Amino acid sequence: MPFPSLTRHAQRHATVLVVLLLVMHAMGSVYAASPLRIRFSHVVTPDTPKGRMAERFRNLVAQRSQGRIAVEVFPNSSLYGDEDEFEALRLGAVEMLAPSLSKFGATGVTAFEVFDLPFLFPDLASVHCVTHGPIGTRLLKQLARQQMVGLGFTDAGFKHMSGRRALQSPVDYRGLRLRIQASNVLADQMRALGAQPVVLPFGETQRALAYRVVDGTENPITNFVSQGLASVQPAVTLTQHGYLGYAIVANPMFWDSLSAKDRDLIQHALDDALAASDAQAAALELQAQRELAHKQGVTIYRISTSQRAALRQATQPAYDGFIRRGGEALVAEITRECLH
Repeated sequence: MPFPSLTRHAQRHATVLVVLLLVMHAMGSVYAASPLRIRFSHVVTPDTPKGRMAERFRNLVAQRSQGRIAVEVFPNSSLYGDEDEFEALRLGAVEMLAPSLSKFGATGVTAFEVFDLPFLFPDLASVHCVTHGPIGTRLLKQLARQQMVGLGFTDAGFKHMSGRRALQSPVDYRGLRLRIQASNVLADQMRALGAQPVVLPFGETQRALAYRVVDGTENPITNFVSQGLASVQPAVTLTQHGYLGYAIVANPMFWDSLSAKDRDLIQHALDDALAASDAQAAALELQAQRELAHKQGVTIYRISTSQRAALRQATQPAYDGFIRRGGEALVAEITRECLH
């Protein structure tokens, strides 16, 4: 388009300016059309309860936002692992995580270690009384002190013991090196049984077992199957001694940057994904047990009522340590409100 009132030099600059404005407008349209990206990192495989929950959450957000918000799930420590995921969240390298509850004690929120107490919860109903009720809401709010927004809880199931021999009585644990997560309660639990606790990232556990860096570990049956732990552990003892769950957390700067409408959409999609996951966790546990029972080279052992009582008594020091660290009121509240 000619500019008759301008010199040729000025016309050339004006033409360039128009082109730049058109390009910037086009780029703005592209960026406006780009979906909001949420990077969601976790450390287990997609076919575990947490992995399925993350995929369901991704699909629900995409559906309800009509593609405007995209959750990118990075499973199996493919982006970050146990040792660096919290730092990644604080730095904004990821927007969401789903760490196991055991990990939060090491960040300074020691109340979360209550979930590690051995033989505290008899069933998932008693766990859900905590995680779905006012106690759980209060615990999630405490995460703000450590630059995290707590969004909800989800189940992995109850943990069982594995090793190269049956672990049915306290004497069976003596002298073993057993992999644990970084938790004061879990370390006290293993020491009380006469074993040496070894803190290792989850992604390194299978290799450590294969090379006999450690002798055994504790995990839900779904993790034994999905992570290949059963292939290097010939004996699995169904102790059901502790609960393993996760808290879904977000980076606070990211969360605060969202509109109220988007926060509501994401939270409701997550709530629905968590509810569906919890409803399926028990079924996945039974399915994994059936698969494990048919796995060549693996023997499944059970414990009697008297053996359970002996293990609970032997692990009392884990309770004593937690109470010394200020957990007495929380244990009393959970016992009063949720353990009947």
